[in-house]
Amino acid sequence: MSQLAIYNPANGHLITTLPADDVVSVEAKVALARHAQPAWAATSLAERKACISAFRAGVVHDLESLAFIMTRETGKPIQMSRNELNGLLGRIDFFLAEADATLATQTVFAEGGMTEQIQHTPLGVVANISAWNYPWFVGCNVILPALLTGNTVVYKPSEYATLTGLEITRLLHKAGVPENVMICLVGAGAVGAALLEQKVDGVFFTGSYATGARIAQAVGTKLVKLQLELGGKDPTYVCDDANVQVAAESLADGAMYNTGQSCCSVERVYVHEKVYDQFVQAFVATVKTFKTGDPVAEDTYIGALTRAPQLEVLEAQVADAQAKGATLLTGGARGTGEGNWFQPTVFSNVNHSMELMREESFGPIIGIQKVGSDAEAVKLMNDTRYGLTAGVFTPNEARAKAVLEQVHAGTVYWNCCDRVSPRLPWSGHGDSGVGLTLSTYGIQTFTRPKAWHLRKA
Repeated sequence: MSQLAIYNPANGHLITTLPADDVVSVEAKVALARHAQPAWAATSLAERKACISAFRAGVVHDLESLAFIMTRETGKPIQMSRNELNGLLGRIDFFLAEADATLATQTVFAEGGMTEQIQHTPLGVVANISAWNYPWFVGCNVILPALLTGNTVVYKPSEYATLTGLEITRLLHKAGVPENVMICLVGAGAVGAALLEQKVDGVFFTGSYATGARIAQAVGTKLVKLQLELGGKDPTYVCDDANVQVAAESLADGAMYNTGQSCCSVERVYVHEKVYDQFVQAFVATVKTFKTGDPVAEDTYIGALTRAPQLEVLEAQVADAQAKGATLLTGGARGTGEGNWFQPTVFSNVNHSMELMREESFGPIIGIQKVGSDAEAVKLMNDTRYGLTAGVFTPNEARAKAVLEQVHAGTVYWNCCDRVSPRLPWSGHGDSGVGLTLSTYGIQTFTRPKAWHLRKA
């Protein structure tokens, strides 16, 4: 039997080794999920909601141990692990509060003895290949609405967050979700590939564009529902009338939170030339207050990178930016000692010839570019193959909306950044993906509409 070794990215030490799935076990587990789905769909929505409510209580009860597990296997600072778990509670509450109305059969026409209705029926078996950077958020954005809507779920957490994935599964089983309704796979890319070969009714993936494109090719001929939540190169524009200090502090946090490992991290900053120097100074001063250290320490803000290969990506972006004339203001190199460490890094005098301003960084690194007008900012913000989020800092709401209406992004921010709400859909343009999660649309996405034509005899 193959094994999956799990390492602590903060020190490189082995945490544990787990038995991994293979082609045979994946096929068998999908068959179990297929067999269990009709009975789960036949249970009442009230019963399914009760399970998810009990799951929520389990998260609250075990929150400290769950946070520690996530921190140890991903390098996420412990305070941010707690924040993720506490933030999850509001998402669960939203799903529970909205499920009845969102899934209710709608009568859209009733006249002359003819009634027309739309029923929301489950997809069937949902395959969820999930991410490591926010494993509770990203996993549960799919798992919970999928279960609430009557689907069974075959879930492959990232190999970099497998222990967390197993905890999610454990708590759902403890809460009353049958074992074959919620199945967790263990393994790396080969296990995910094996899952894609199975007969499933929906594939939901969160991760890189490159992997998403391969998944789209793999499942394209199957004609099943496919959702891809991919990366971003998320820009923000600081106008000349913005509160520079507030903008700098907010955007420094937006760029460096979770060690920059977020699809909606601020990855490009454009600043009006009138406040550029002032902003850069305030931004760098803020970044220099962020403490790098043991992820388990309560005062750590910058943790370890989860994946060692990302260190080379960041080094390449630093070298490219310097070779093309950017000014390194702080950081720019790996940290010392064991583990996957990279210094918080800020560049000024950047431009779009640099990889730093074009390709996803997914680390604690940012470029700040000077612009002369709103029109130039819009042009540069749209000069990307991604389209996840974008923001504007200005006290002028009309000005902000005029800019953001022209920017190609699924989510836009005025005087804030790096924010996700369960009440709003999460989606992207271009290489940031297809489909959506969250909001009532993110509940209905796990269903297929069934059209009823009913005529009285």
